[in-house]
Amino acid sequence: MRVLAVVPARGGSAGVPLKNLALVGGVPLVTRAVRACRRAELIDQVVVSTDHDGIAATAREAGAVVVERPAELSGATASSESALLHALDALGEDPEVVVLVQCTSAFIDPADLSAAVRKVLDGEADSVVSGLPTHEFLWTAGGAGVNHDPAVRPRRQDREPEFRENGAFYVMRTSGLREHGHRFFGAVAVQPVPARHGIEIDDPEDLELVRALAPFVDAPEPIDVDAVITDFDGVHTDDRAYVDSEGREMVLVSRSDGMGVSLLRRSGVKVLVMSTEQNPVVAARARKLGVPVLQGLADKRTVLRDWLTIEGLDPARVAYVGNDVNDLGPMGEVGWPVATPDAHPRVRAAARVVLTRPGGDGAVRELCDRVVAARPEPPAAAARTRPRLGPVAIGDVRVGDGEPVYVIGEIGINHNGDVELARRLIDVAAEAGCQAVKFQKRTPAICVPEEQKGQIRQTPWGEMTYLEYKERTEFGREEYAQIAEHCRERGLHWFASPWDVPSVAFLEDMGVLVHKVASASVSDHELLRALAATGKPLILSTGMSTLSEIDAAVEILGTDRLIMMHATSTYPLPPEEANLRTITTLKERYGVPVGYSGHERGLQISLAAVTLGAVCVERHITLDRTMWGSDHAASLEPSGLEHLVRDIRIIEQAMGDGVKRVFPGEQAPKARLRRVTV
Repeated sequence: MRVLAVVPARGGSAGVPLKNLALVGGVPLVTRAVRACRRAELIDQVVVSTDHDGIAATAREAGAVVVERPAELSGATASSESALLHALDALGEDPEVVVLVQCTSAFIDPADLSAAVRKVLDGEADSVVSGLPTHEFLWTAGGAGVNHDPAVRPRRQDREPEFRENGAFYVMRTSGLREHGHRFFGAVAVQPVPARHGIEIDDPEDLELVRALAPFVDAPEPIDVDAVITDFDGVHTDDRAYVDSEGREMVLVSRSDGMGVSLLRRSGVKVLVMSTEQNPVVAARARKLGVPVLQGLADKRTVLRDWLTIEGLDPARVAYVGNDVNDLGPMGEVGWPVATPDAHPRVRAAARVVLTRPGGDGAVRELCDRVVAARPEPPAAAARTRPRLGPVAIGDVRVGDGEPVYVIGEIGINHNGDVELARRLIDVAAEAGCQAVKFQKRTPAICVPEEQKGQIRQTPWGEMTYLEYKERTEFGREEYAQIAEHCRERGLHWFASPWDVPSVAFLEDMGVLVHKVASASVSDHELLRALAATGKPLILSTGMSTLSEIDAAVEILGTDRLIMMHATSTYPLPPEEANLRTITTLKERYGVPVGYSGHERGLQISLAAVTLGAVCVERHITLDRTMWGSDHAASLEPSGLEHLVRDIRIIEQAMGDGVKRVFPGEQAPKARLRRVTV
């Protein structure tokens, strides 16, 4: 070992308690010192000399060797040289050069360290001190010039610079240190360092100053996190609002932010928008980006803590970007607090990173690019074929490979607008052993095409327009409240396929655990964005869809909480159109759990889907296939549903674990029948 760096880091500090663990740019000072040494090309090993367990643990985590400093060398009067000599003795070897590095200098360039070491190794100096070049004139308190004659004031350009020792680092020959007992001996040289690196932290004001400077001095680096949370005003926007003559607000956003967020989501990073603002423009922008949003918040910090707990995220691996003082709370909860360049001064001072692009002008994109840079995207082919396959949690049930098949009784519109009939169908599903029932939710004025609204239909309630018929069979809040309560009593989940954006809001208000995307809605990107913004698990049916249409839907929905359903939208389904091997295709292409939504008569195709790996099965259910309505004919009656669930459970047991073994029931036949020859 030619070059050893020693970082003295006592636990005691008169000016700033536990100063060496203070965070600057989100990183403890002792860690910053160790990192600078490890990045210096000519330093072979880094040692931290300390009397404090917390500093020792942090130093080891940063990659340093720790030497425990005895109490007699840890007081306020102990010299740095004593720590150096003790560390050398503890290691039991003398390198050619020893470097003293101080934690109190937050900004040390590894290149400056190596340049100073080179001067000693090459024989230019025996000792090197870091210093700031200066042309300042110094005076005594009595008014006498120290480094100048007051009567002769040379111009700055006519004077060679002098150097002010800044205490960042000292480099010396080890033999000279042992001989002289101090750091300055023989030929002493200065290693110039830039003024922005020259602040030494002695008191709380110094600490606040370097914290404010850190985002501007530290070199940009990739941001390795698992989630990005953003404020809205001043981050997605330029913090201004445009108000028209009717009082409606509009904001300015950057189109580039959308691509950045898409890249984040594609790389597996969770994204959330949090805002105190109640204006619907926040939710509208979040829907456009395809990310969940929490707005109208009074206490962002508490909400953030809850969200991190729910998502199972390590706060140290989360970034939060804000611009104003109400962001200080959540910024203090995460490992990567980020600020926009025009943020409030207190926010910039609290940030580990200050972006260069302002809000509304690419701030979000800049952050996204730095996060993605830390998570290199795998080759497209590998990403397509690497299965993740869940499981996805729906309430208290996990849906995915290796979990029991999640059986859904699709009531859909088979209730014919009668809540009592819906209750009876819920009972059928519960008694058969289903885990959930599903409905369909529409806003008829939106979903019924204009050319069909006035068409006359014959219905069980007499002649009426098609729009009137759809409104007659649609459940509202009161009916769904009864449905929710009855499902709770029967131990079933319930949810629905929303066919329009207002229906998403309706179901959210009803507190559903999951949303279903009907096959007909795969290309309704406005609806998909609204569903993605809920943050709920999503079940995507893929009937009458091409792979490119599914690709576009998945780009919006993401894959973190996605379950796909292979389906063919023919009612009833003929066997030749079932195409069950598509279950495997979807699993390999998208890496998510895949189930089966069937519209066939009978049970065989649904049971075959289970043997091919379907993690959930959805079938329409009815009391009687001859009832009035479009879906009853392709539905299962109570006995059929009961047999389906029974046979699915038998298949689950029969599939086993794939390990070849001799089972207990085979032992007797084996002993009786097996013939062994050589």
